[in-house]
Amino acid sequence: MTTTTLPGLILPSRPSRLRETIAAVLVGAVVLVSIIGLDIPWTELSDIPGRVAEYLRLMFAEPSWEKLPRALFETWRSVSMAWLGAIGCVVVSIPLGMLAARGVGPAWLRFVLRRSFAVIRAVPEVIIALVLLTVTGLTPFTGALALGIAGIGTQGKWVYETIESAQEGASEAVRAAGGNTAEVTRWALWPAAAPALMSFALYRFEINIRTSAVLGLVGAGGIGTMLSNYTNYREWDTVGMLLIVVVAVTMVFDLVSGSIRRRIMEGGRARAVDR
Repeated sequence: MTTTTLPGLILPSRPSRLRETIAAVLVGAVVLVSIIGLDIPWTELSDIPGRVAEYLRLMFAEPSWEKLPRALFETWRSVSMAWLGAIGCVVVSIPLGMLAARGVGPAWLRFVLRRSFAVIRAVPEVIIALVLLTVTGLTPFTGALALGIAGIGTQGKWVYETIESAQEGASEAVRAAGGNTAEVTRWALWPAAAPALMSFALYRFEINIRTSAVLGLVGAGGIGTMLSNYTNYREWDTVGMLLIVVVAVTMVFDLVSGSIRRRIMEGGRARAVDR
């Protein structure tokens, strides 16, 4: 087959894919080195499905409901930790996040706050809880404090990104009326961003509920501590009951929180009025 070229037509050169090729080779090399460094027993991988099935049978074939009242009490403690951590996170992150937004805080303060949020996001909740354990001890307050501190990094980032994405019309109107930065923030930016920020706060609460169970594994209290103890004692029937409680409670709170978040973002549905 022949290719015809119009007179005076210059075909563009084929773009180079050298950068993509180098990036793919580097990613492949990192994956290969990681696999080699993990010292994975490849000969035992085929036994893993059978072992998982055996432990699932031990936990859920006949779960023991004898410790259910205590499990519900410890679950309530985990939910309380999650709620207090979410409230503390929101109270601190909203004003700091607004100061980190362009057009609100000065440049030097924005830089400090954004770098601080990045540092907090880089530290997992479990590490923060382990550090706090030396100060506050093995109490649920440690878990709530760890959840609150860890959430500031993510919540603060959500806040200043939401403020920066708000419509400029209301801000310009307040400035045209002679408003200063504080008045622009109060009467223009906050009303526009409040629904999204409240939705993010509820989402933070959902995340804290899941994380509170993990913090219990390091001694912060709640259902996680109970789950860790019975796992160490190999009482798999009780562990199965605890997992059922954790999953059920988490799903219920997800449904309720999701419904509230949709109501905040979308508003109430209009209903027809019979006449």
